[in-house]
Amino acid sequence: MAQKSFRKSQLVAFNNVAAGHDGVLSDRSGAVVVKPCCQAEIDFYNSASTHPHVAIYIPAFMGTLQLNSDPEVAATVTSTVAATLTTPNQAAEHQAAPAAISHAPIVEKAWAPSNGGKITTDLAIVLENVAAPFKKPNILDVKLGARLWDDNAPPAKRAKLDKVAEETTSKPLGFRIAGMRTWQGETAAAADECSSTLSQDGYQLYDKAYGRQFSAETVRQGFEDYFLLERDTVAKGPVRKVINRFLEDLEALKFVLEREESRMYSASLLFVYEGNPDALRDAFSTEKEEETATNGVDSGETHEESEDEDEEQRAAVQALKLIDFAHAEWTPGQGRDENLLHGLESVIKVLNGLVGGT
Repeated sequence: MAQKSFRKSQLVAFNNVAAGHDGVLSDRSGAVVVKPCCQAEIDFYNSASTHPHVAIYIPAFMGTLQLNSDPEVAATVTSTVAATLTTPNQAAEHQAAPAAISHAPIVEKAWAPSNGGKITTDLAIVLENVAAPFKKPNILDVKLGARLWDDNAPPAKRAKLDKVAEETTSKPLGFRIAGMRTWQGETAAAADECSSTLSQDGYQLYDKAYGRQFSAETVRQGFEDYFLLERDTVAKGPVRKVINRFLEDLEALKFVLEREESRMYSASLLFVYEGNPDALRDAFSTEKEEETATNGVDSGETHEESEDEDEEQRAAVQALKLIDFAHAEWTPGQGRDENLLHGLESVIKVLNGLVGGT
């Protein structure tokens, strides 16, 4: 593995987080996410390569980063960042000399709820930014599991998380909406200056309190908000295609996890789709053109011209990933993760309802 270093000035706050703890960073290109974490999460990502069918559904792991207090000490990433960045220019950008990242607080031994604040750690993982290929990514974080704590959790944490599960959709459905952001358009912020949940760049923001208000009977409304659907309607047009693709991915992920022996407490599903309607239509059109060319129909473009086309001009359609592995491990001999699968099956059922299925 090659060593890559980041200057402090190259790391900025990551604003595309739909849920989770504070303190997430990115590089200026937006190609990577630097997430504070615990050693258990690093261990899980390191071991994922031995489970290739699962690895397909988790963000690409590029290495670890040490958060240092000494401004003269390097913050170095041992990773394959250069090989996975999208352009040579981005790879070159990261070859500058290193400097330190701001120091995280000292870890206390007693457990206390973080309430979504910055976790106390000097470790971080560097991951691909799943939202990077999208022009205006609509992002949804769905927390999986009725049980949200692992075997090492102290009694106070177990009681707190059990209470959260009891009061939300986590217990009956095995999932809850943890947060999301949806793009409302270029002029949305200017048109509604008084909204506390509308960002300056036109995103409607939904925090964890939003997801906790739903019951098993009303949680469909959260997905309707994510896909910008009217209440109790069946999705049509491009968004219907997007939902059907998510359903295909969810079914494929379910197939994989049914054949794995693991425990992934408090893991999440990360949904991303293109929120700019024009870019979404362009993405579908590009796919259709490429399919036509693949099938041998002359599109009027030479192979060389097609190869030279700037990939960054093409919008992505959607992406689904499994994330958040602070309480995850492989458990040979213990069978499949029924806690996780319960939530996954419930999400599939809700999305099927949005396209008129059962």
